[in-house]
Amino acid sequence: MFPKIFSIGDFFLPTYGVLVTLGFLLGVWITGKLAKQRALDPQLVTDLGIYVALAGLAGAKLLLILYNLPDYLKNPSEIFSLTTLQAGGVFYGGLIAALLTAIWYLRSRKLPFLPVADCFAPGLALGHAIGRLGCFAAGCCWGLACDRPWAVTFTNHEAHRLVGVPLFQPLHPTQLYEAAAEFLIFAFLYRLASQRPPTGRLISLYLILYPAVRFTVEFLRSHDQANPFGWVLSTAQWTALVLLAVGFHIHTRTVSHKSQNRTSVL
Repeated sequence: MFPKIFSIGDFFLPTYGVLVTLGFLLGVWITGKLAKQRALDPQLVTDLGIYVALAGLAGAKLLLILYNLPDYLKNPSEIFSLTTLQAGGVFYGGLIAALLTAIWYLRSRKLPFLPVADCFAPGLALGHAIGRLGCFAAGCCWGLACDRPWAVTFTNHEAHRLVGVPLFQPLHPTQLYEAAAEFLIFAFLYRLASQRPPTGRLISLYLILYPAVRFTVEFLRSHDQANPFGWVLSTAQWTALVLLAVGFHIHTRTVSHKSQNRTSVL
């Protein structure tokens, strides 16, 4: 665990922030490259990436606040504290905000949604994978107690102070589970992109594969918040089910469209 790269007084450069920034830059680079290959304006697509990133940060922070609303209502000033500012936020909040911003931007620039979304899918997986390495460095998003040989034990007291991760207790490395899965999803989608799949296929597969991973990993993650509706599923898992449904819907449409094209050719 390595939550800080360096510190000067109360200010410090978080490893999480650096890795998230690196993931964003690499993700945007991959997206611009795919956009150029598909005869889309790479500048417009890159600009979209910036808007989406800003919206994603805001959405992730907003959902973090909502998840911990009772604590923030007791201490409203904490919303604007350095701790909240440096917190990673909730990925799904960022994803939803990013998708809404993307829809607005694409409509205002008259860009096709699915072709552009396909360009973003591999880069999104890569950026998220690197971001999860940042989670591991910070100690956040930790797992339940684990007695497996690959269990990890956090020992950094500063990380405990910043994110509350339990120390000196073997835990499931849930951050690494997600990171590994996202790297595999990236490799799969990026390779598939070179084969020019039907429009919508890349983003639909991302919306199927990642939520499936997150739904599974959630069973091994530690949660402070109670599950909604009093059921066993967490908020993230309910969100995953919604995104899975969206992904399957888009995927079904691409398969149906491809079949219709084949029929018309015959």
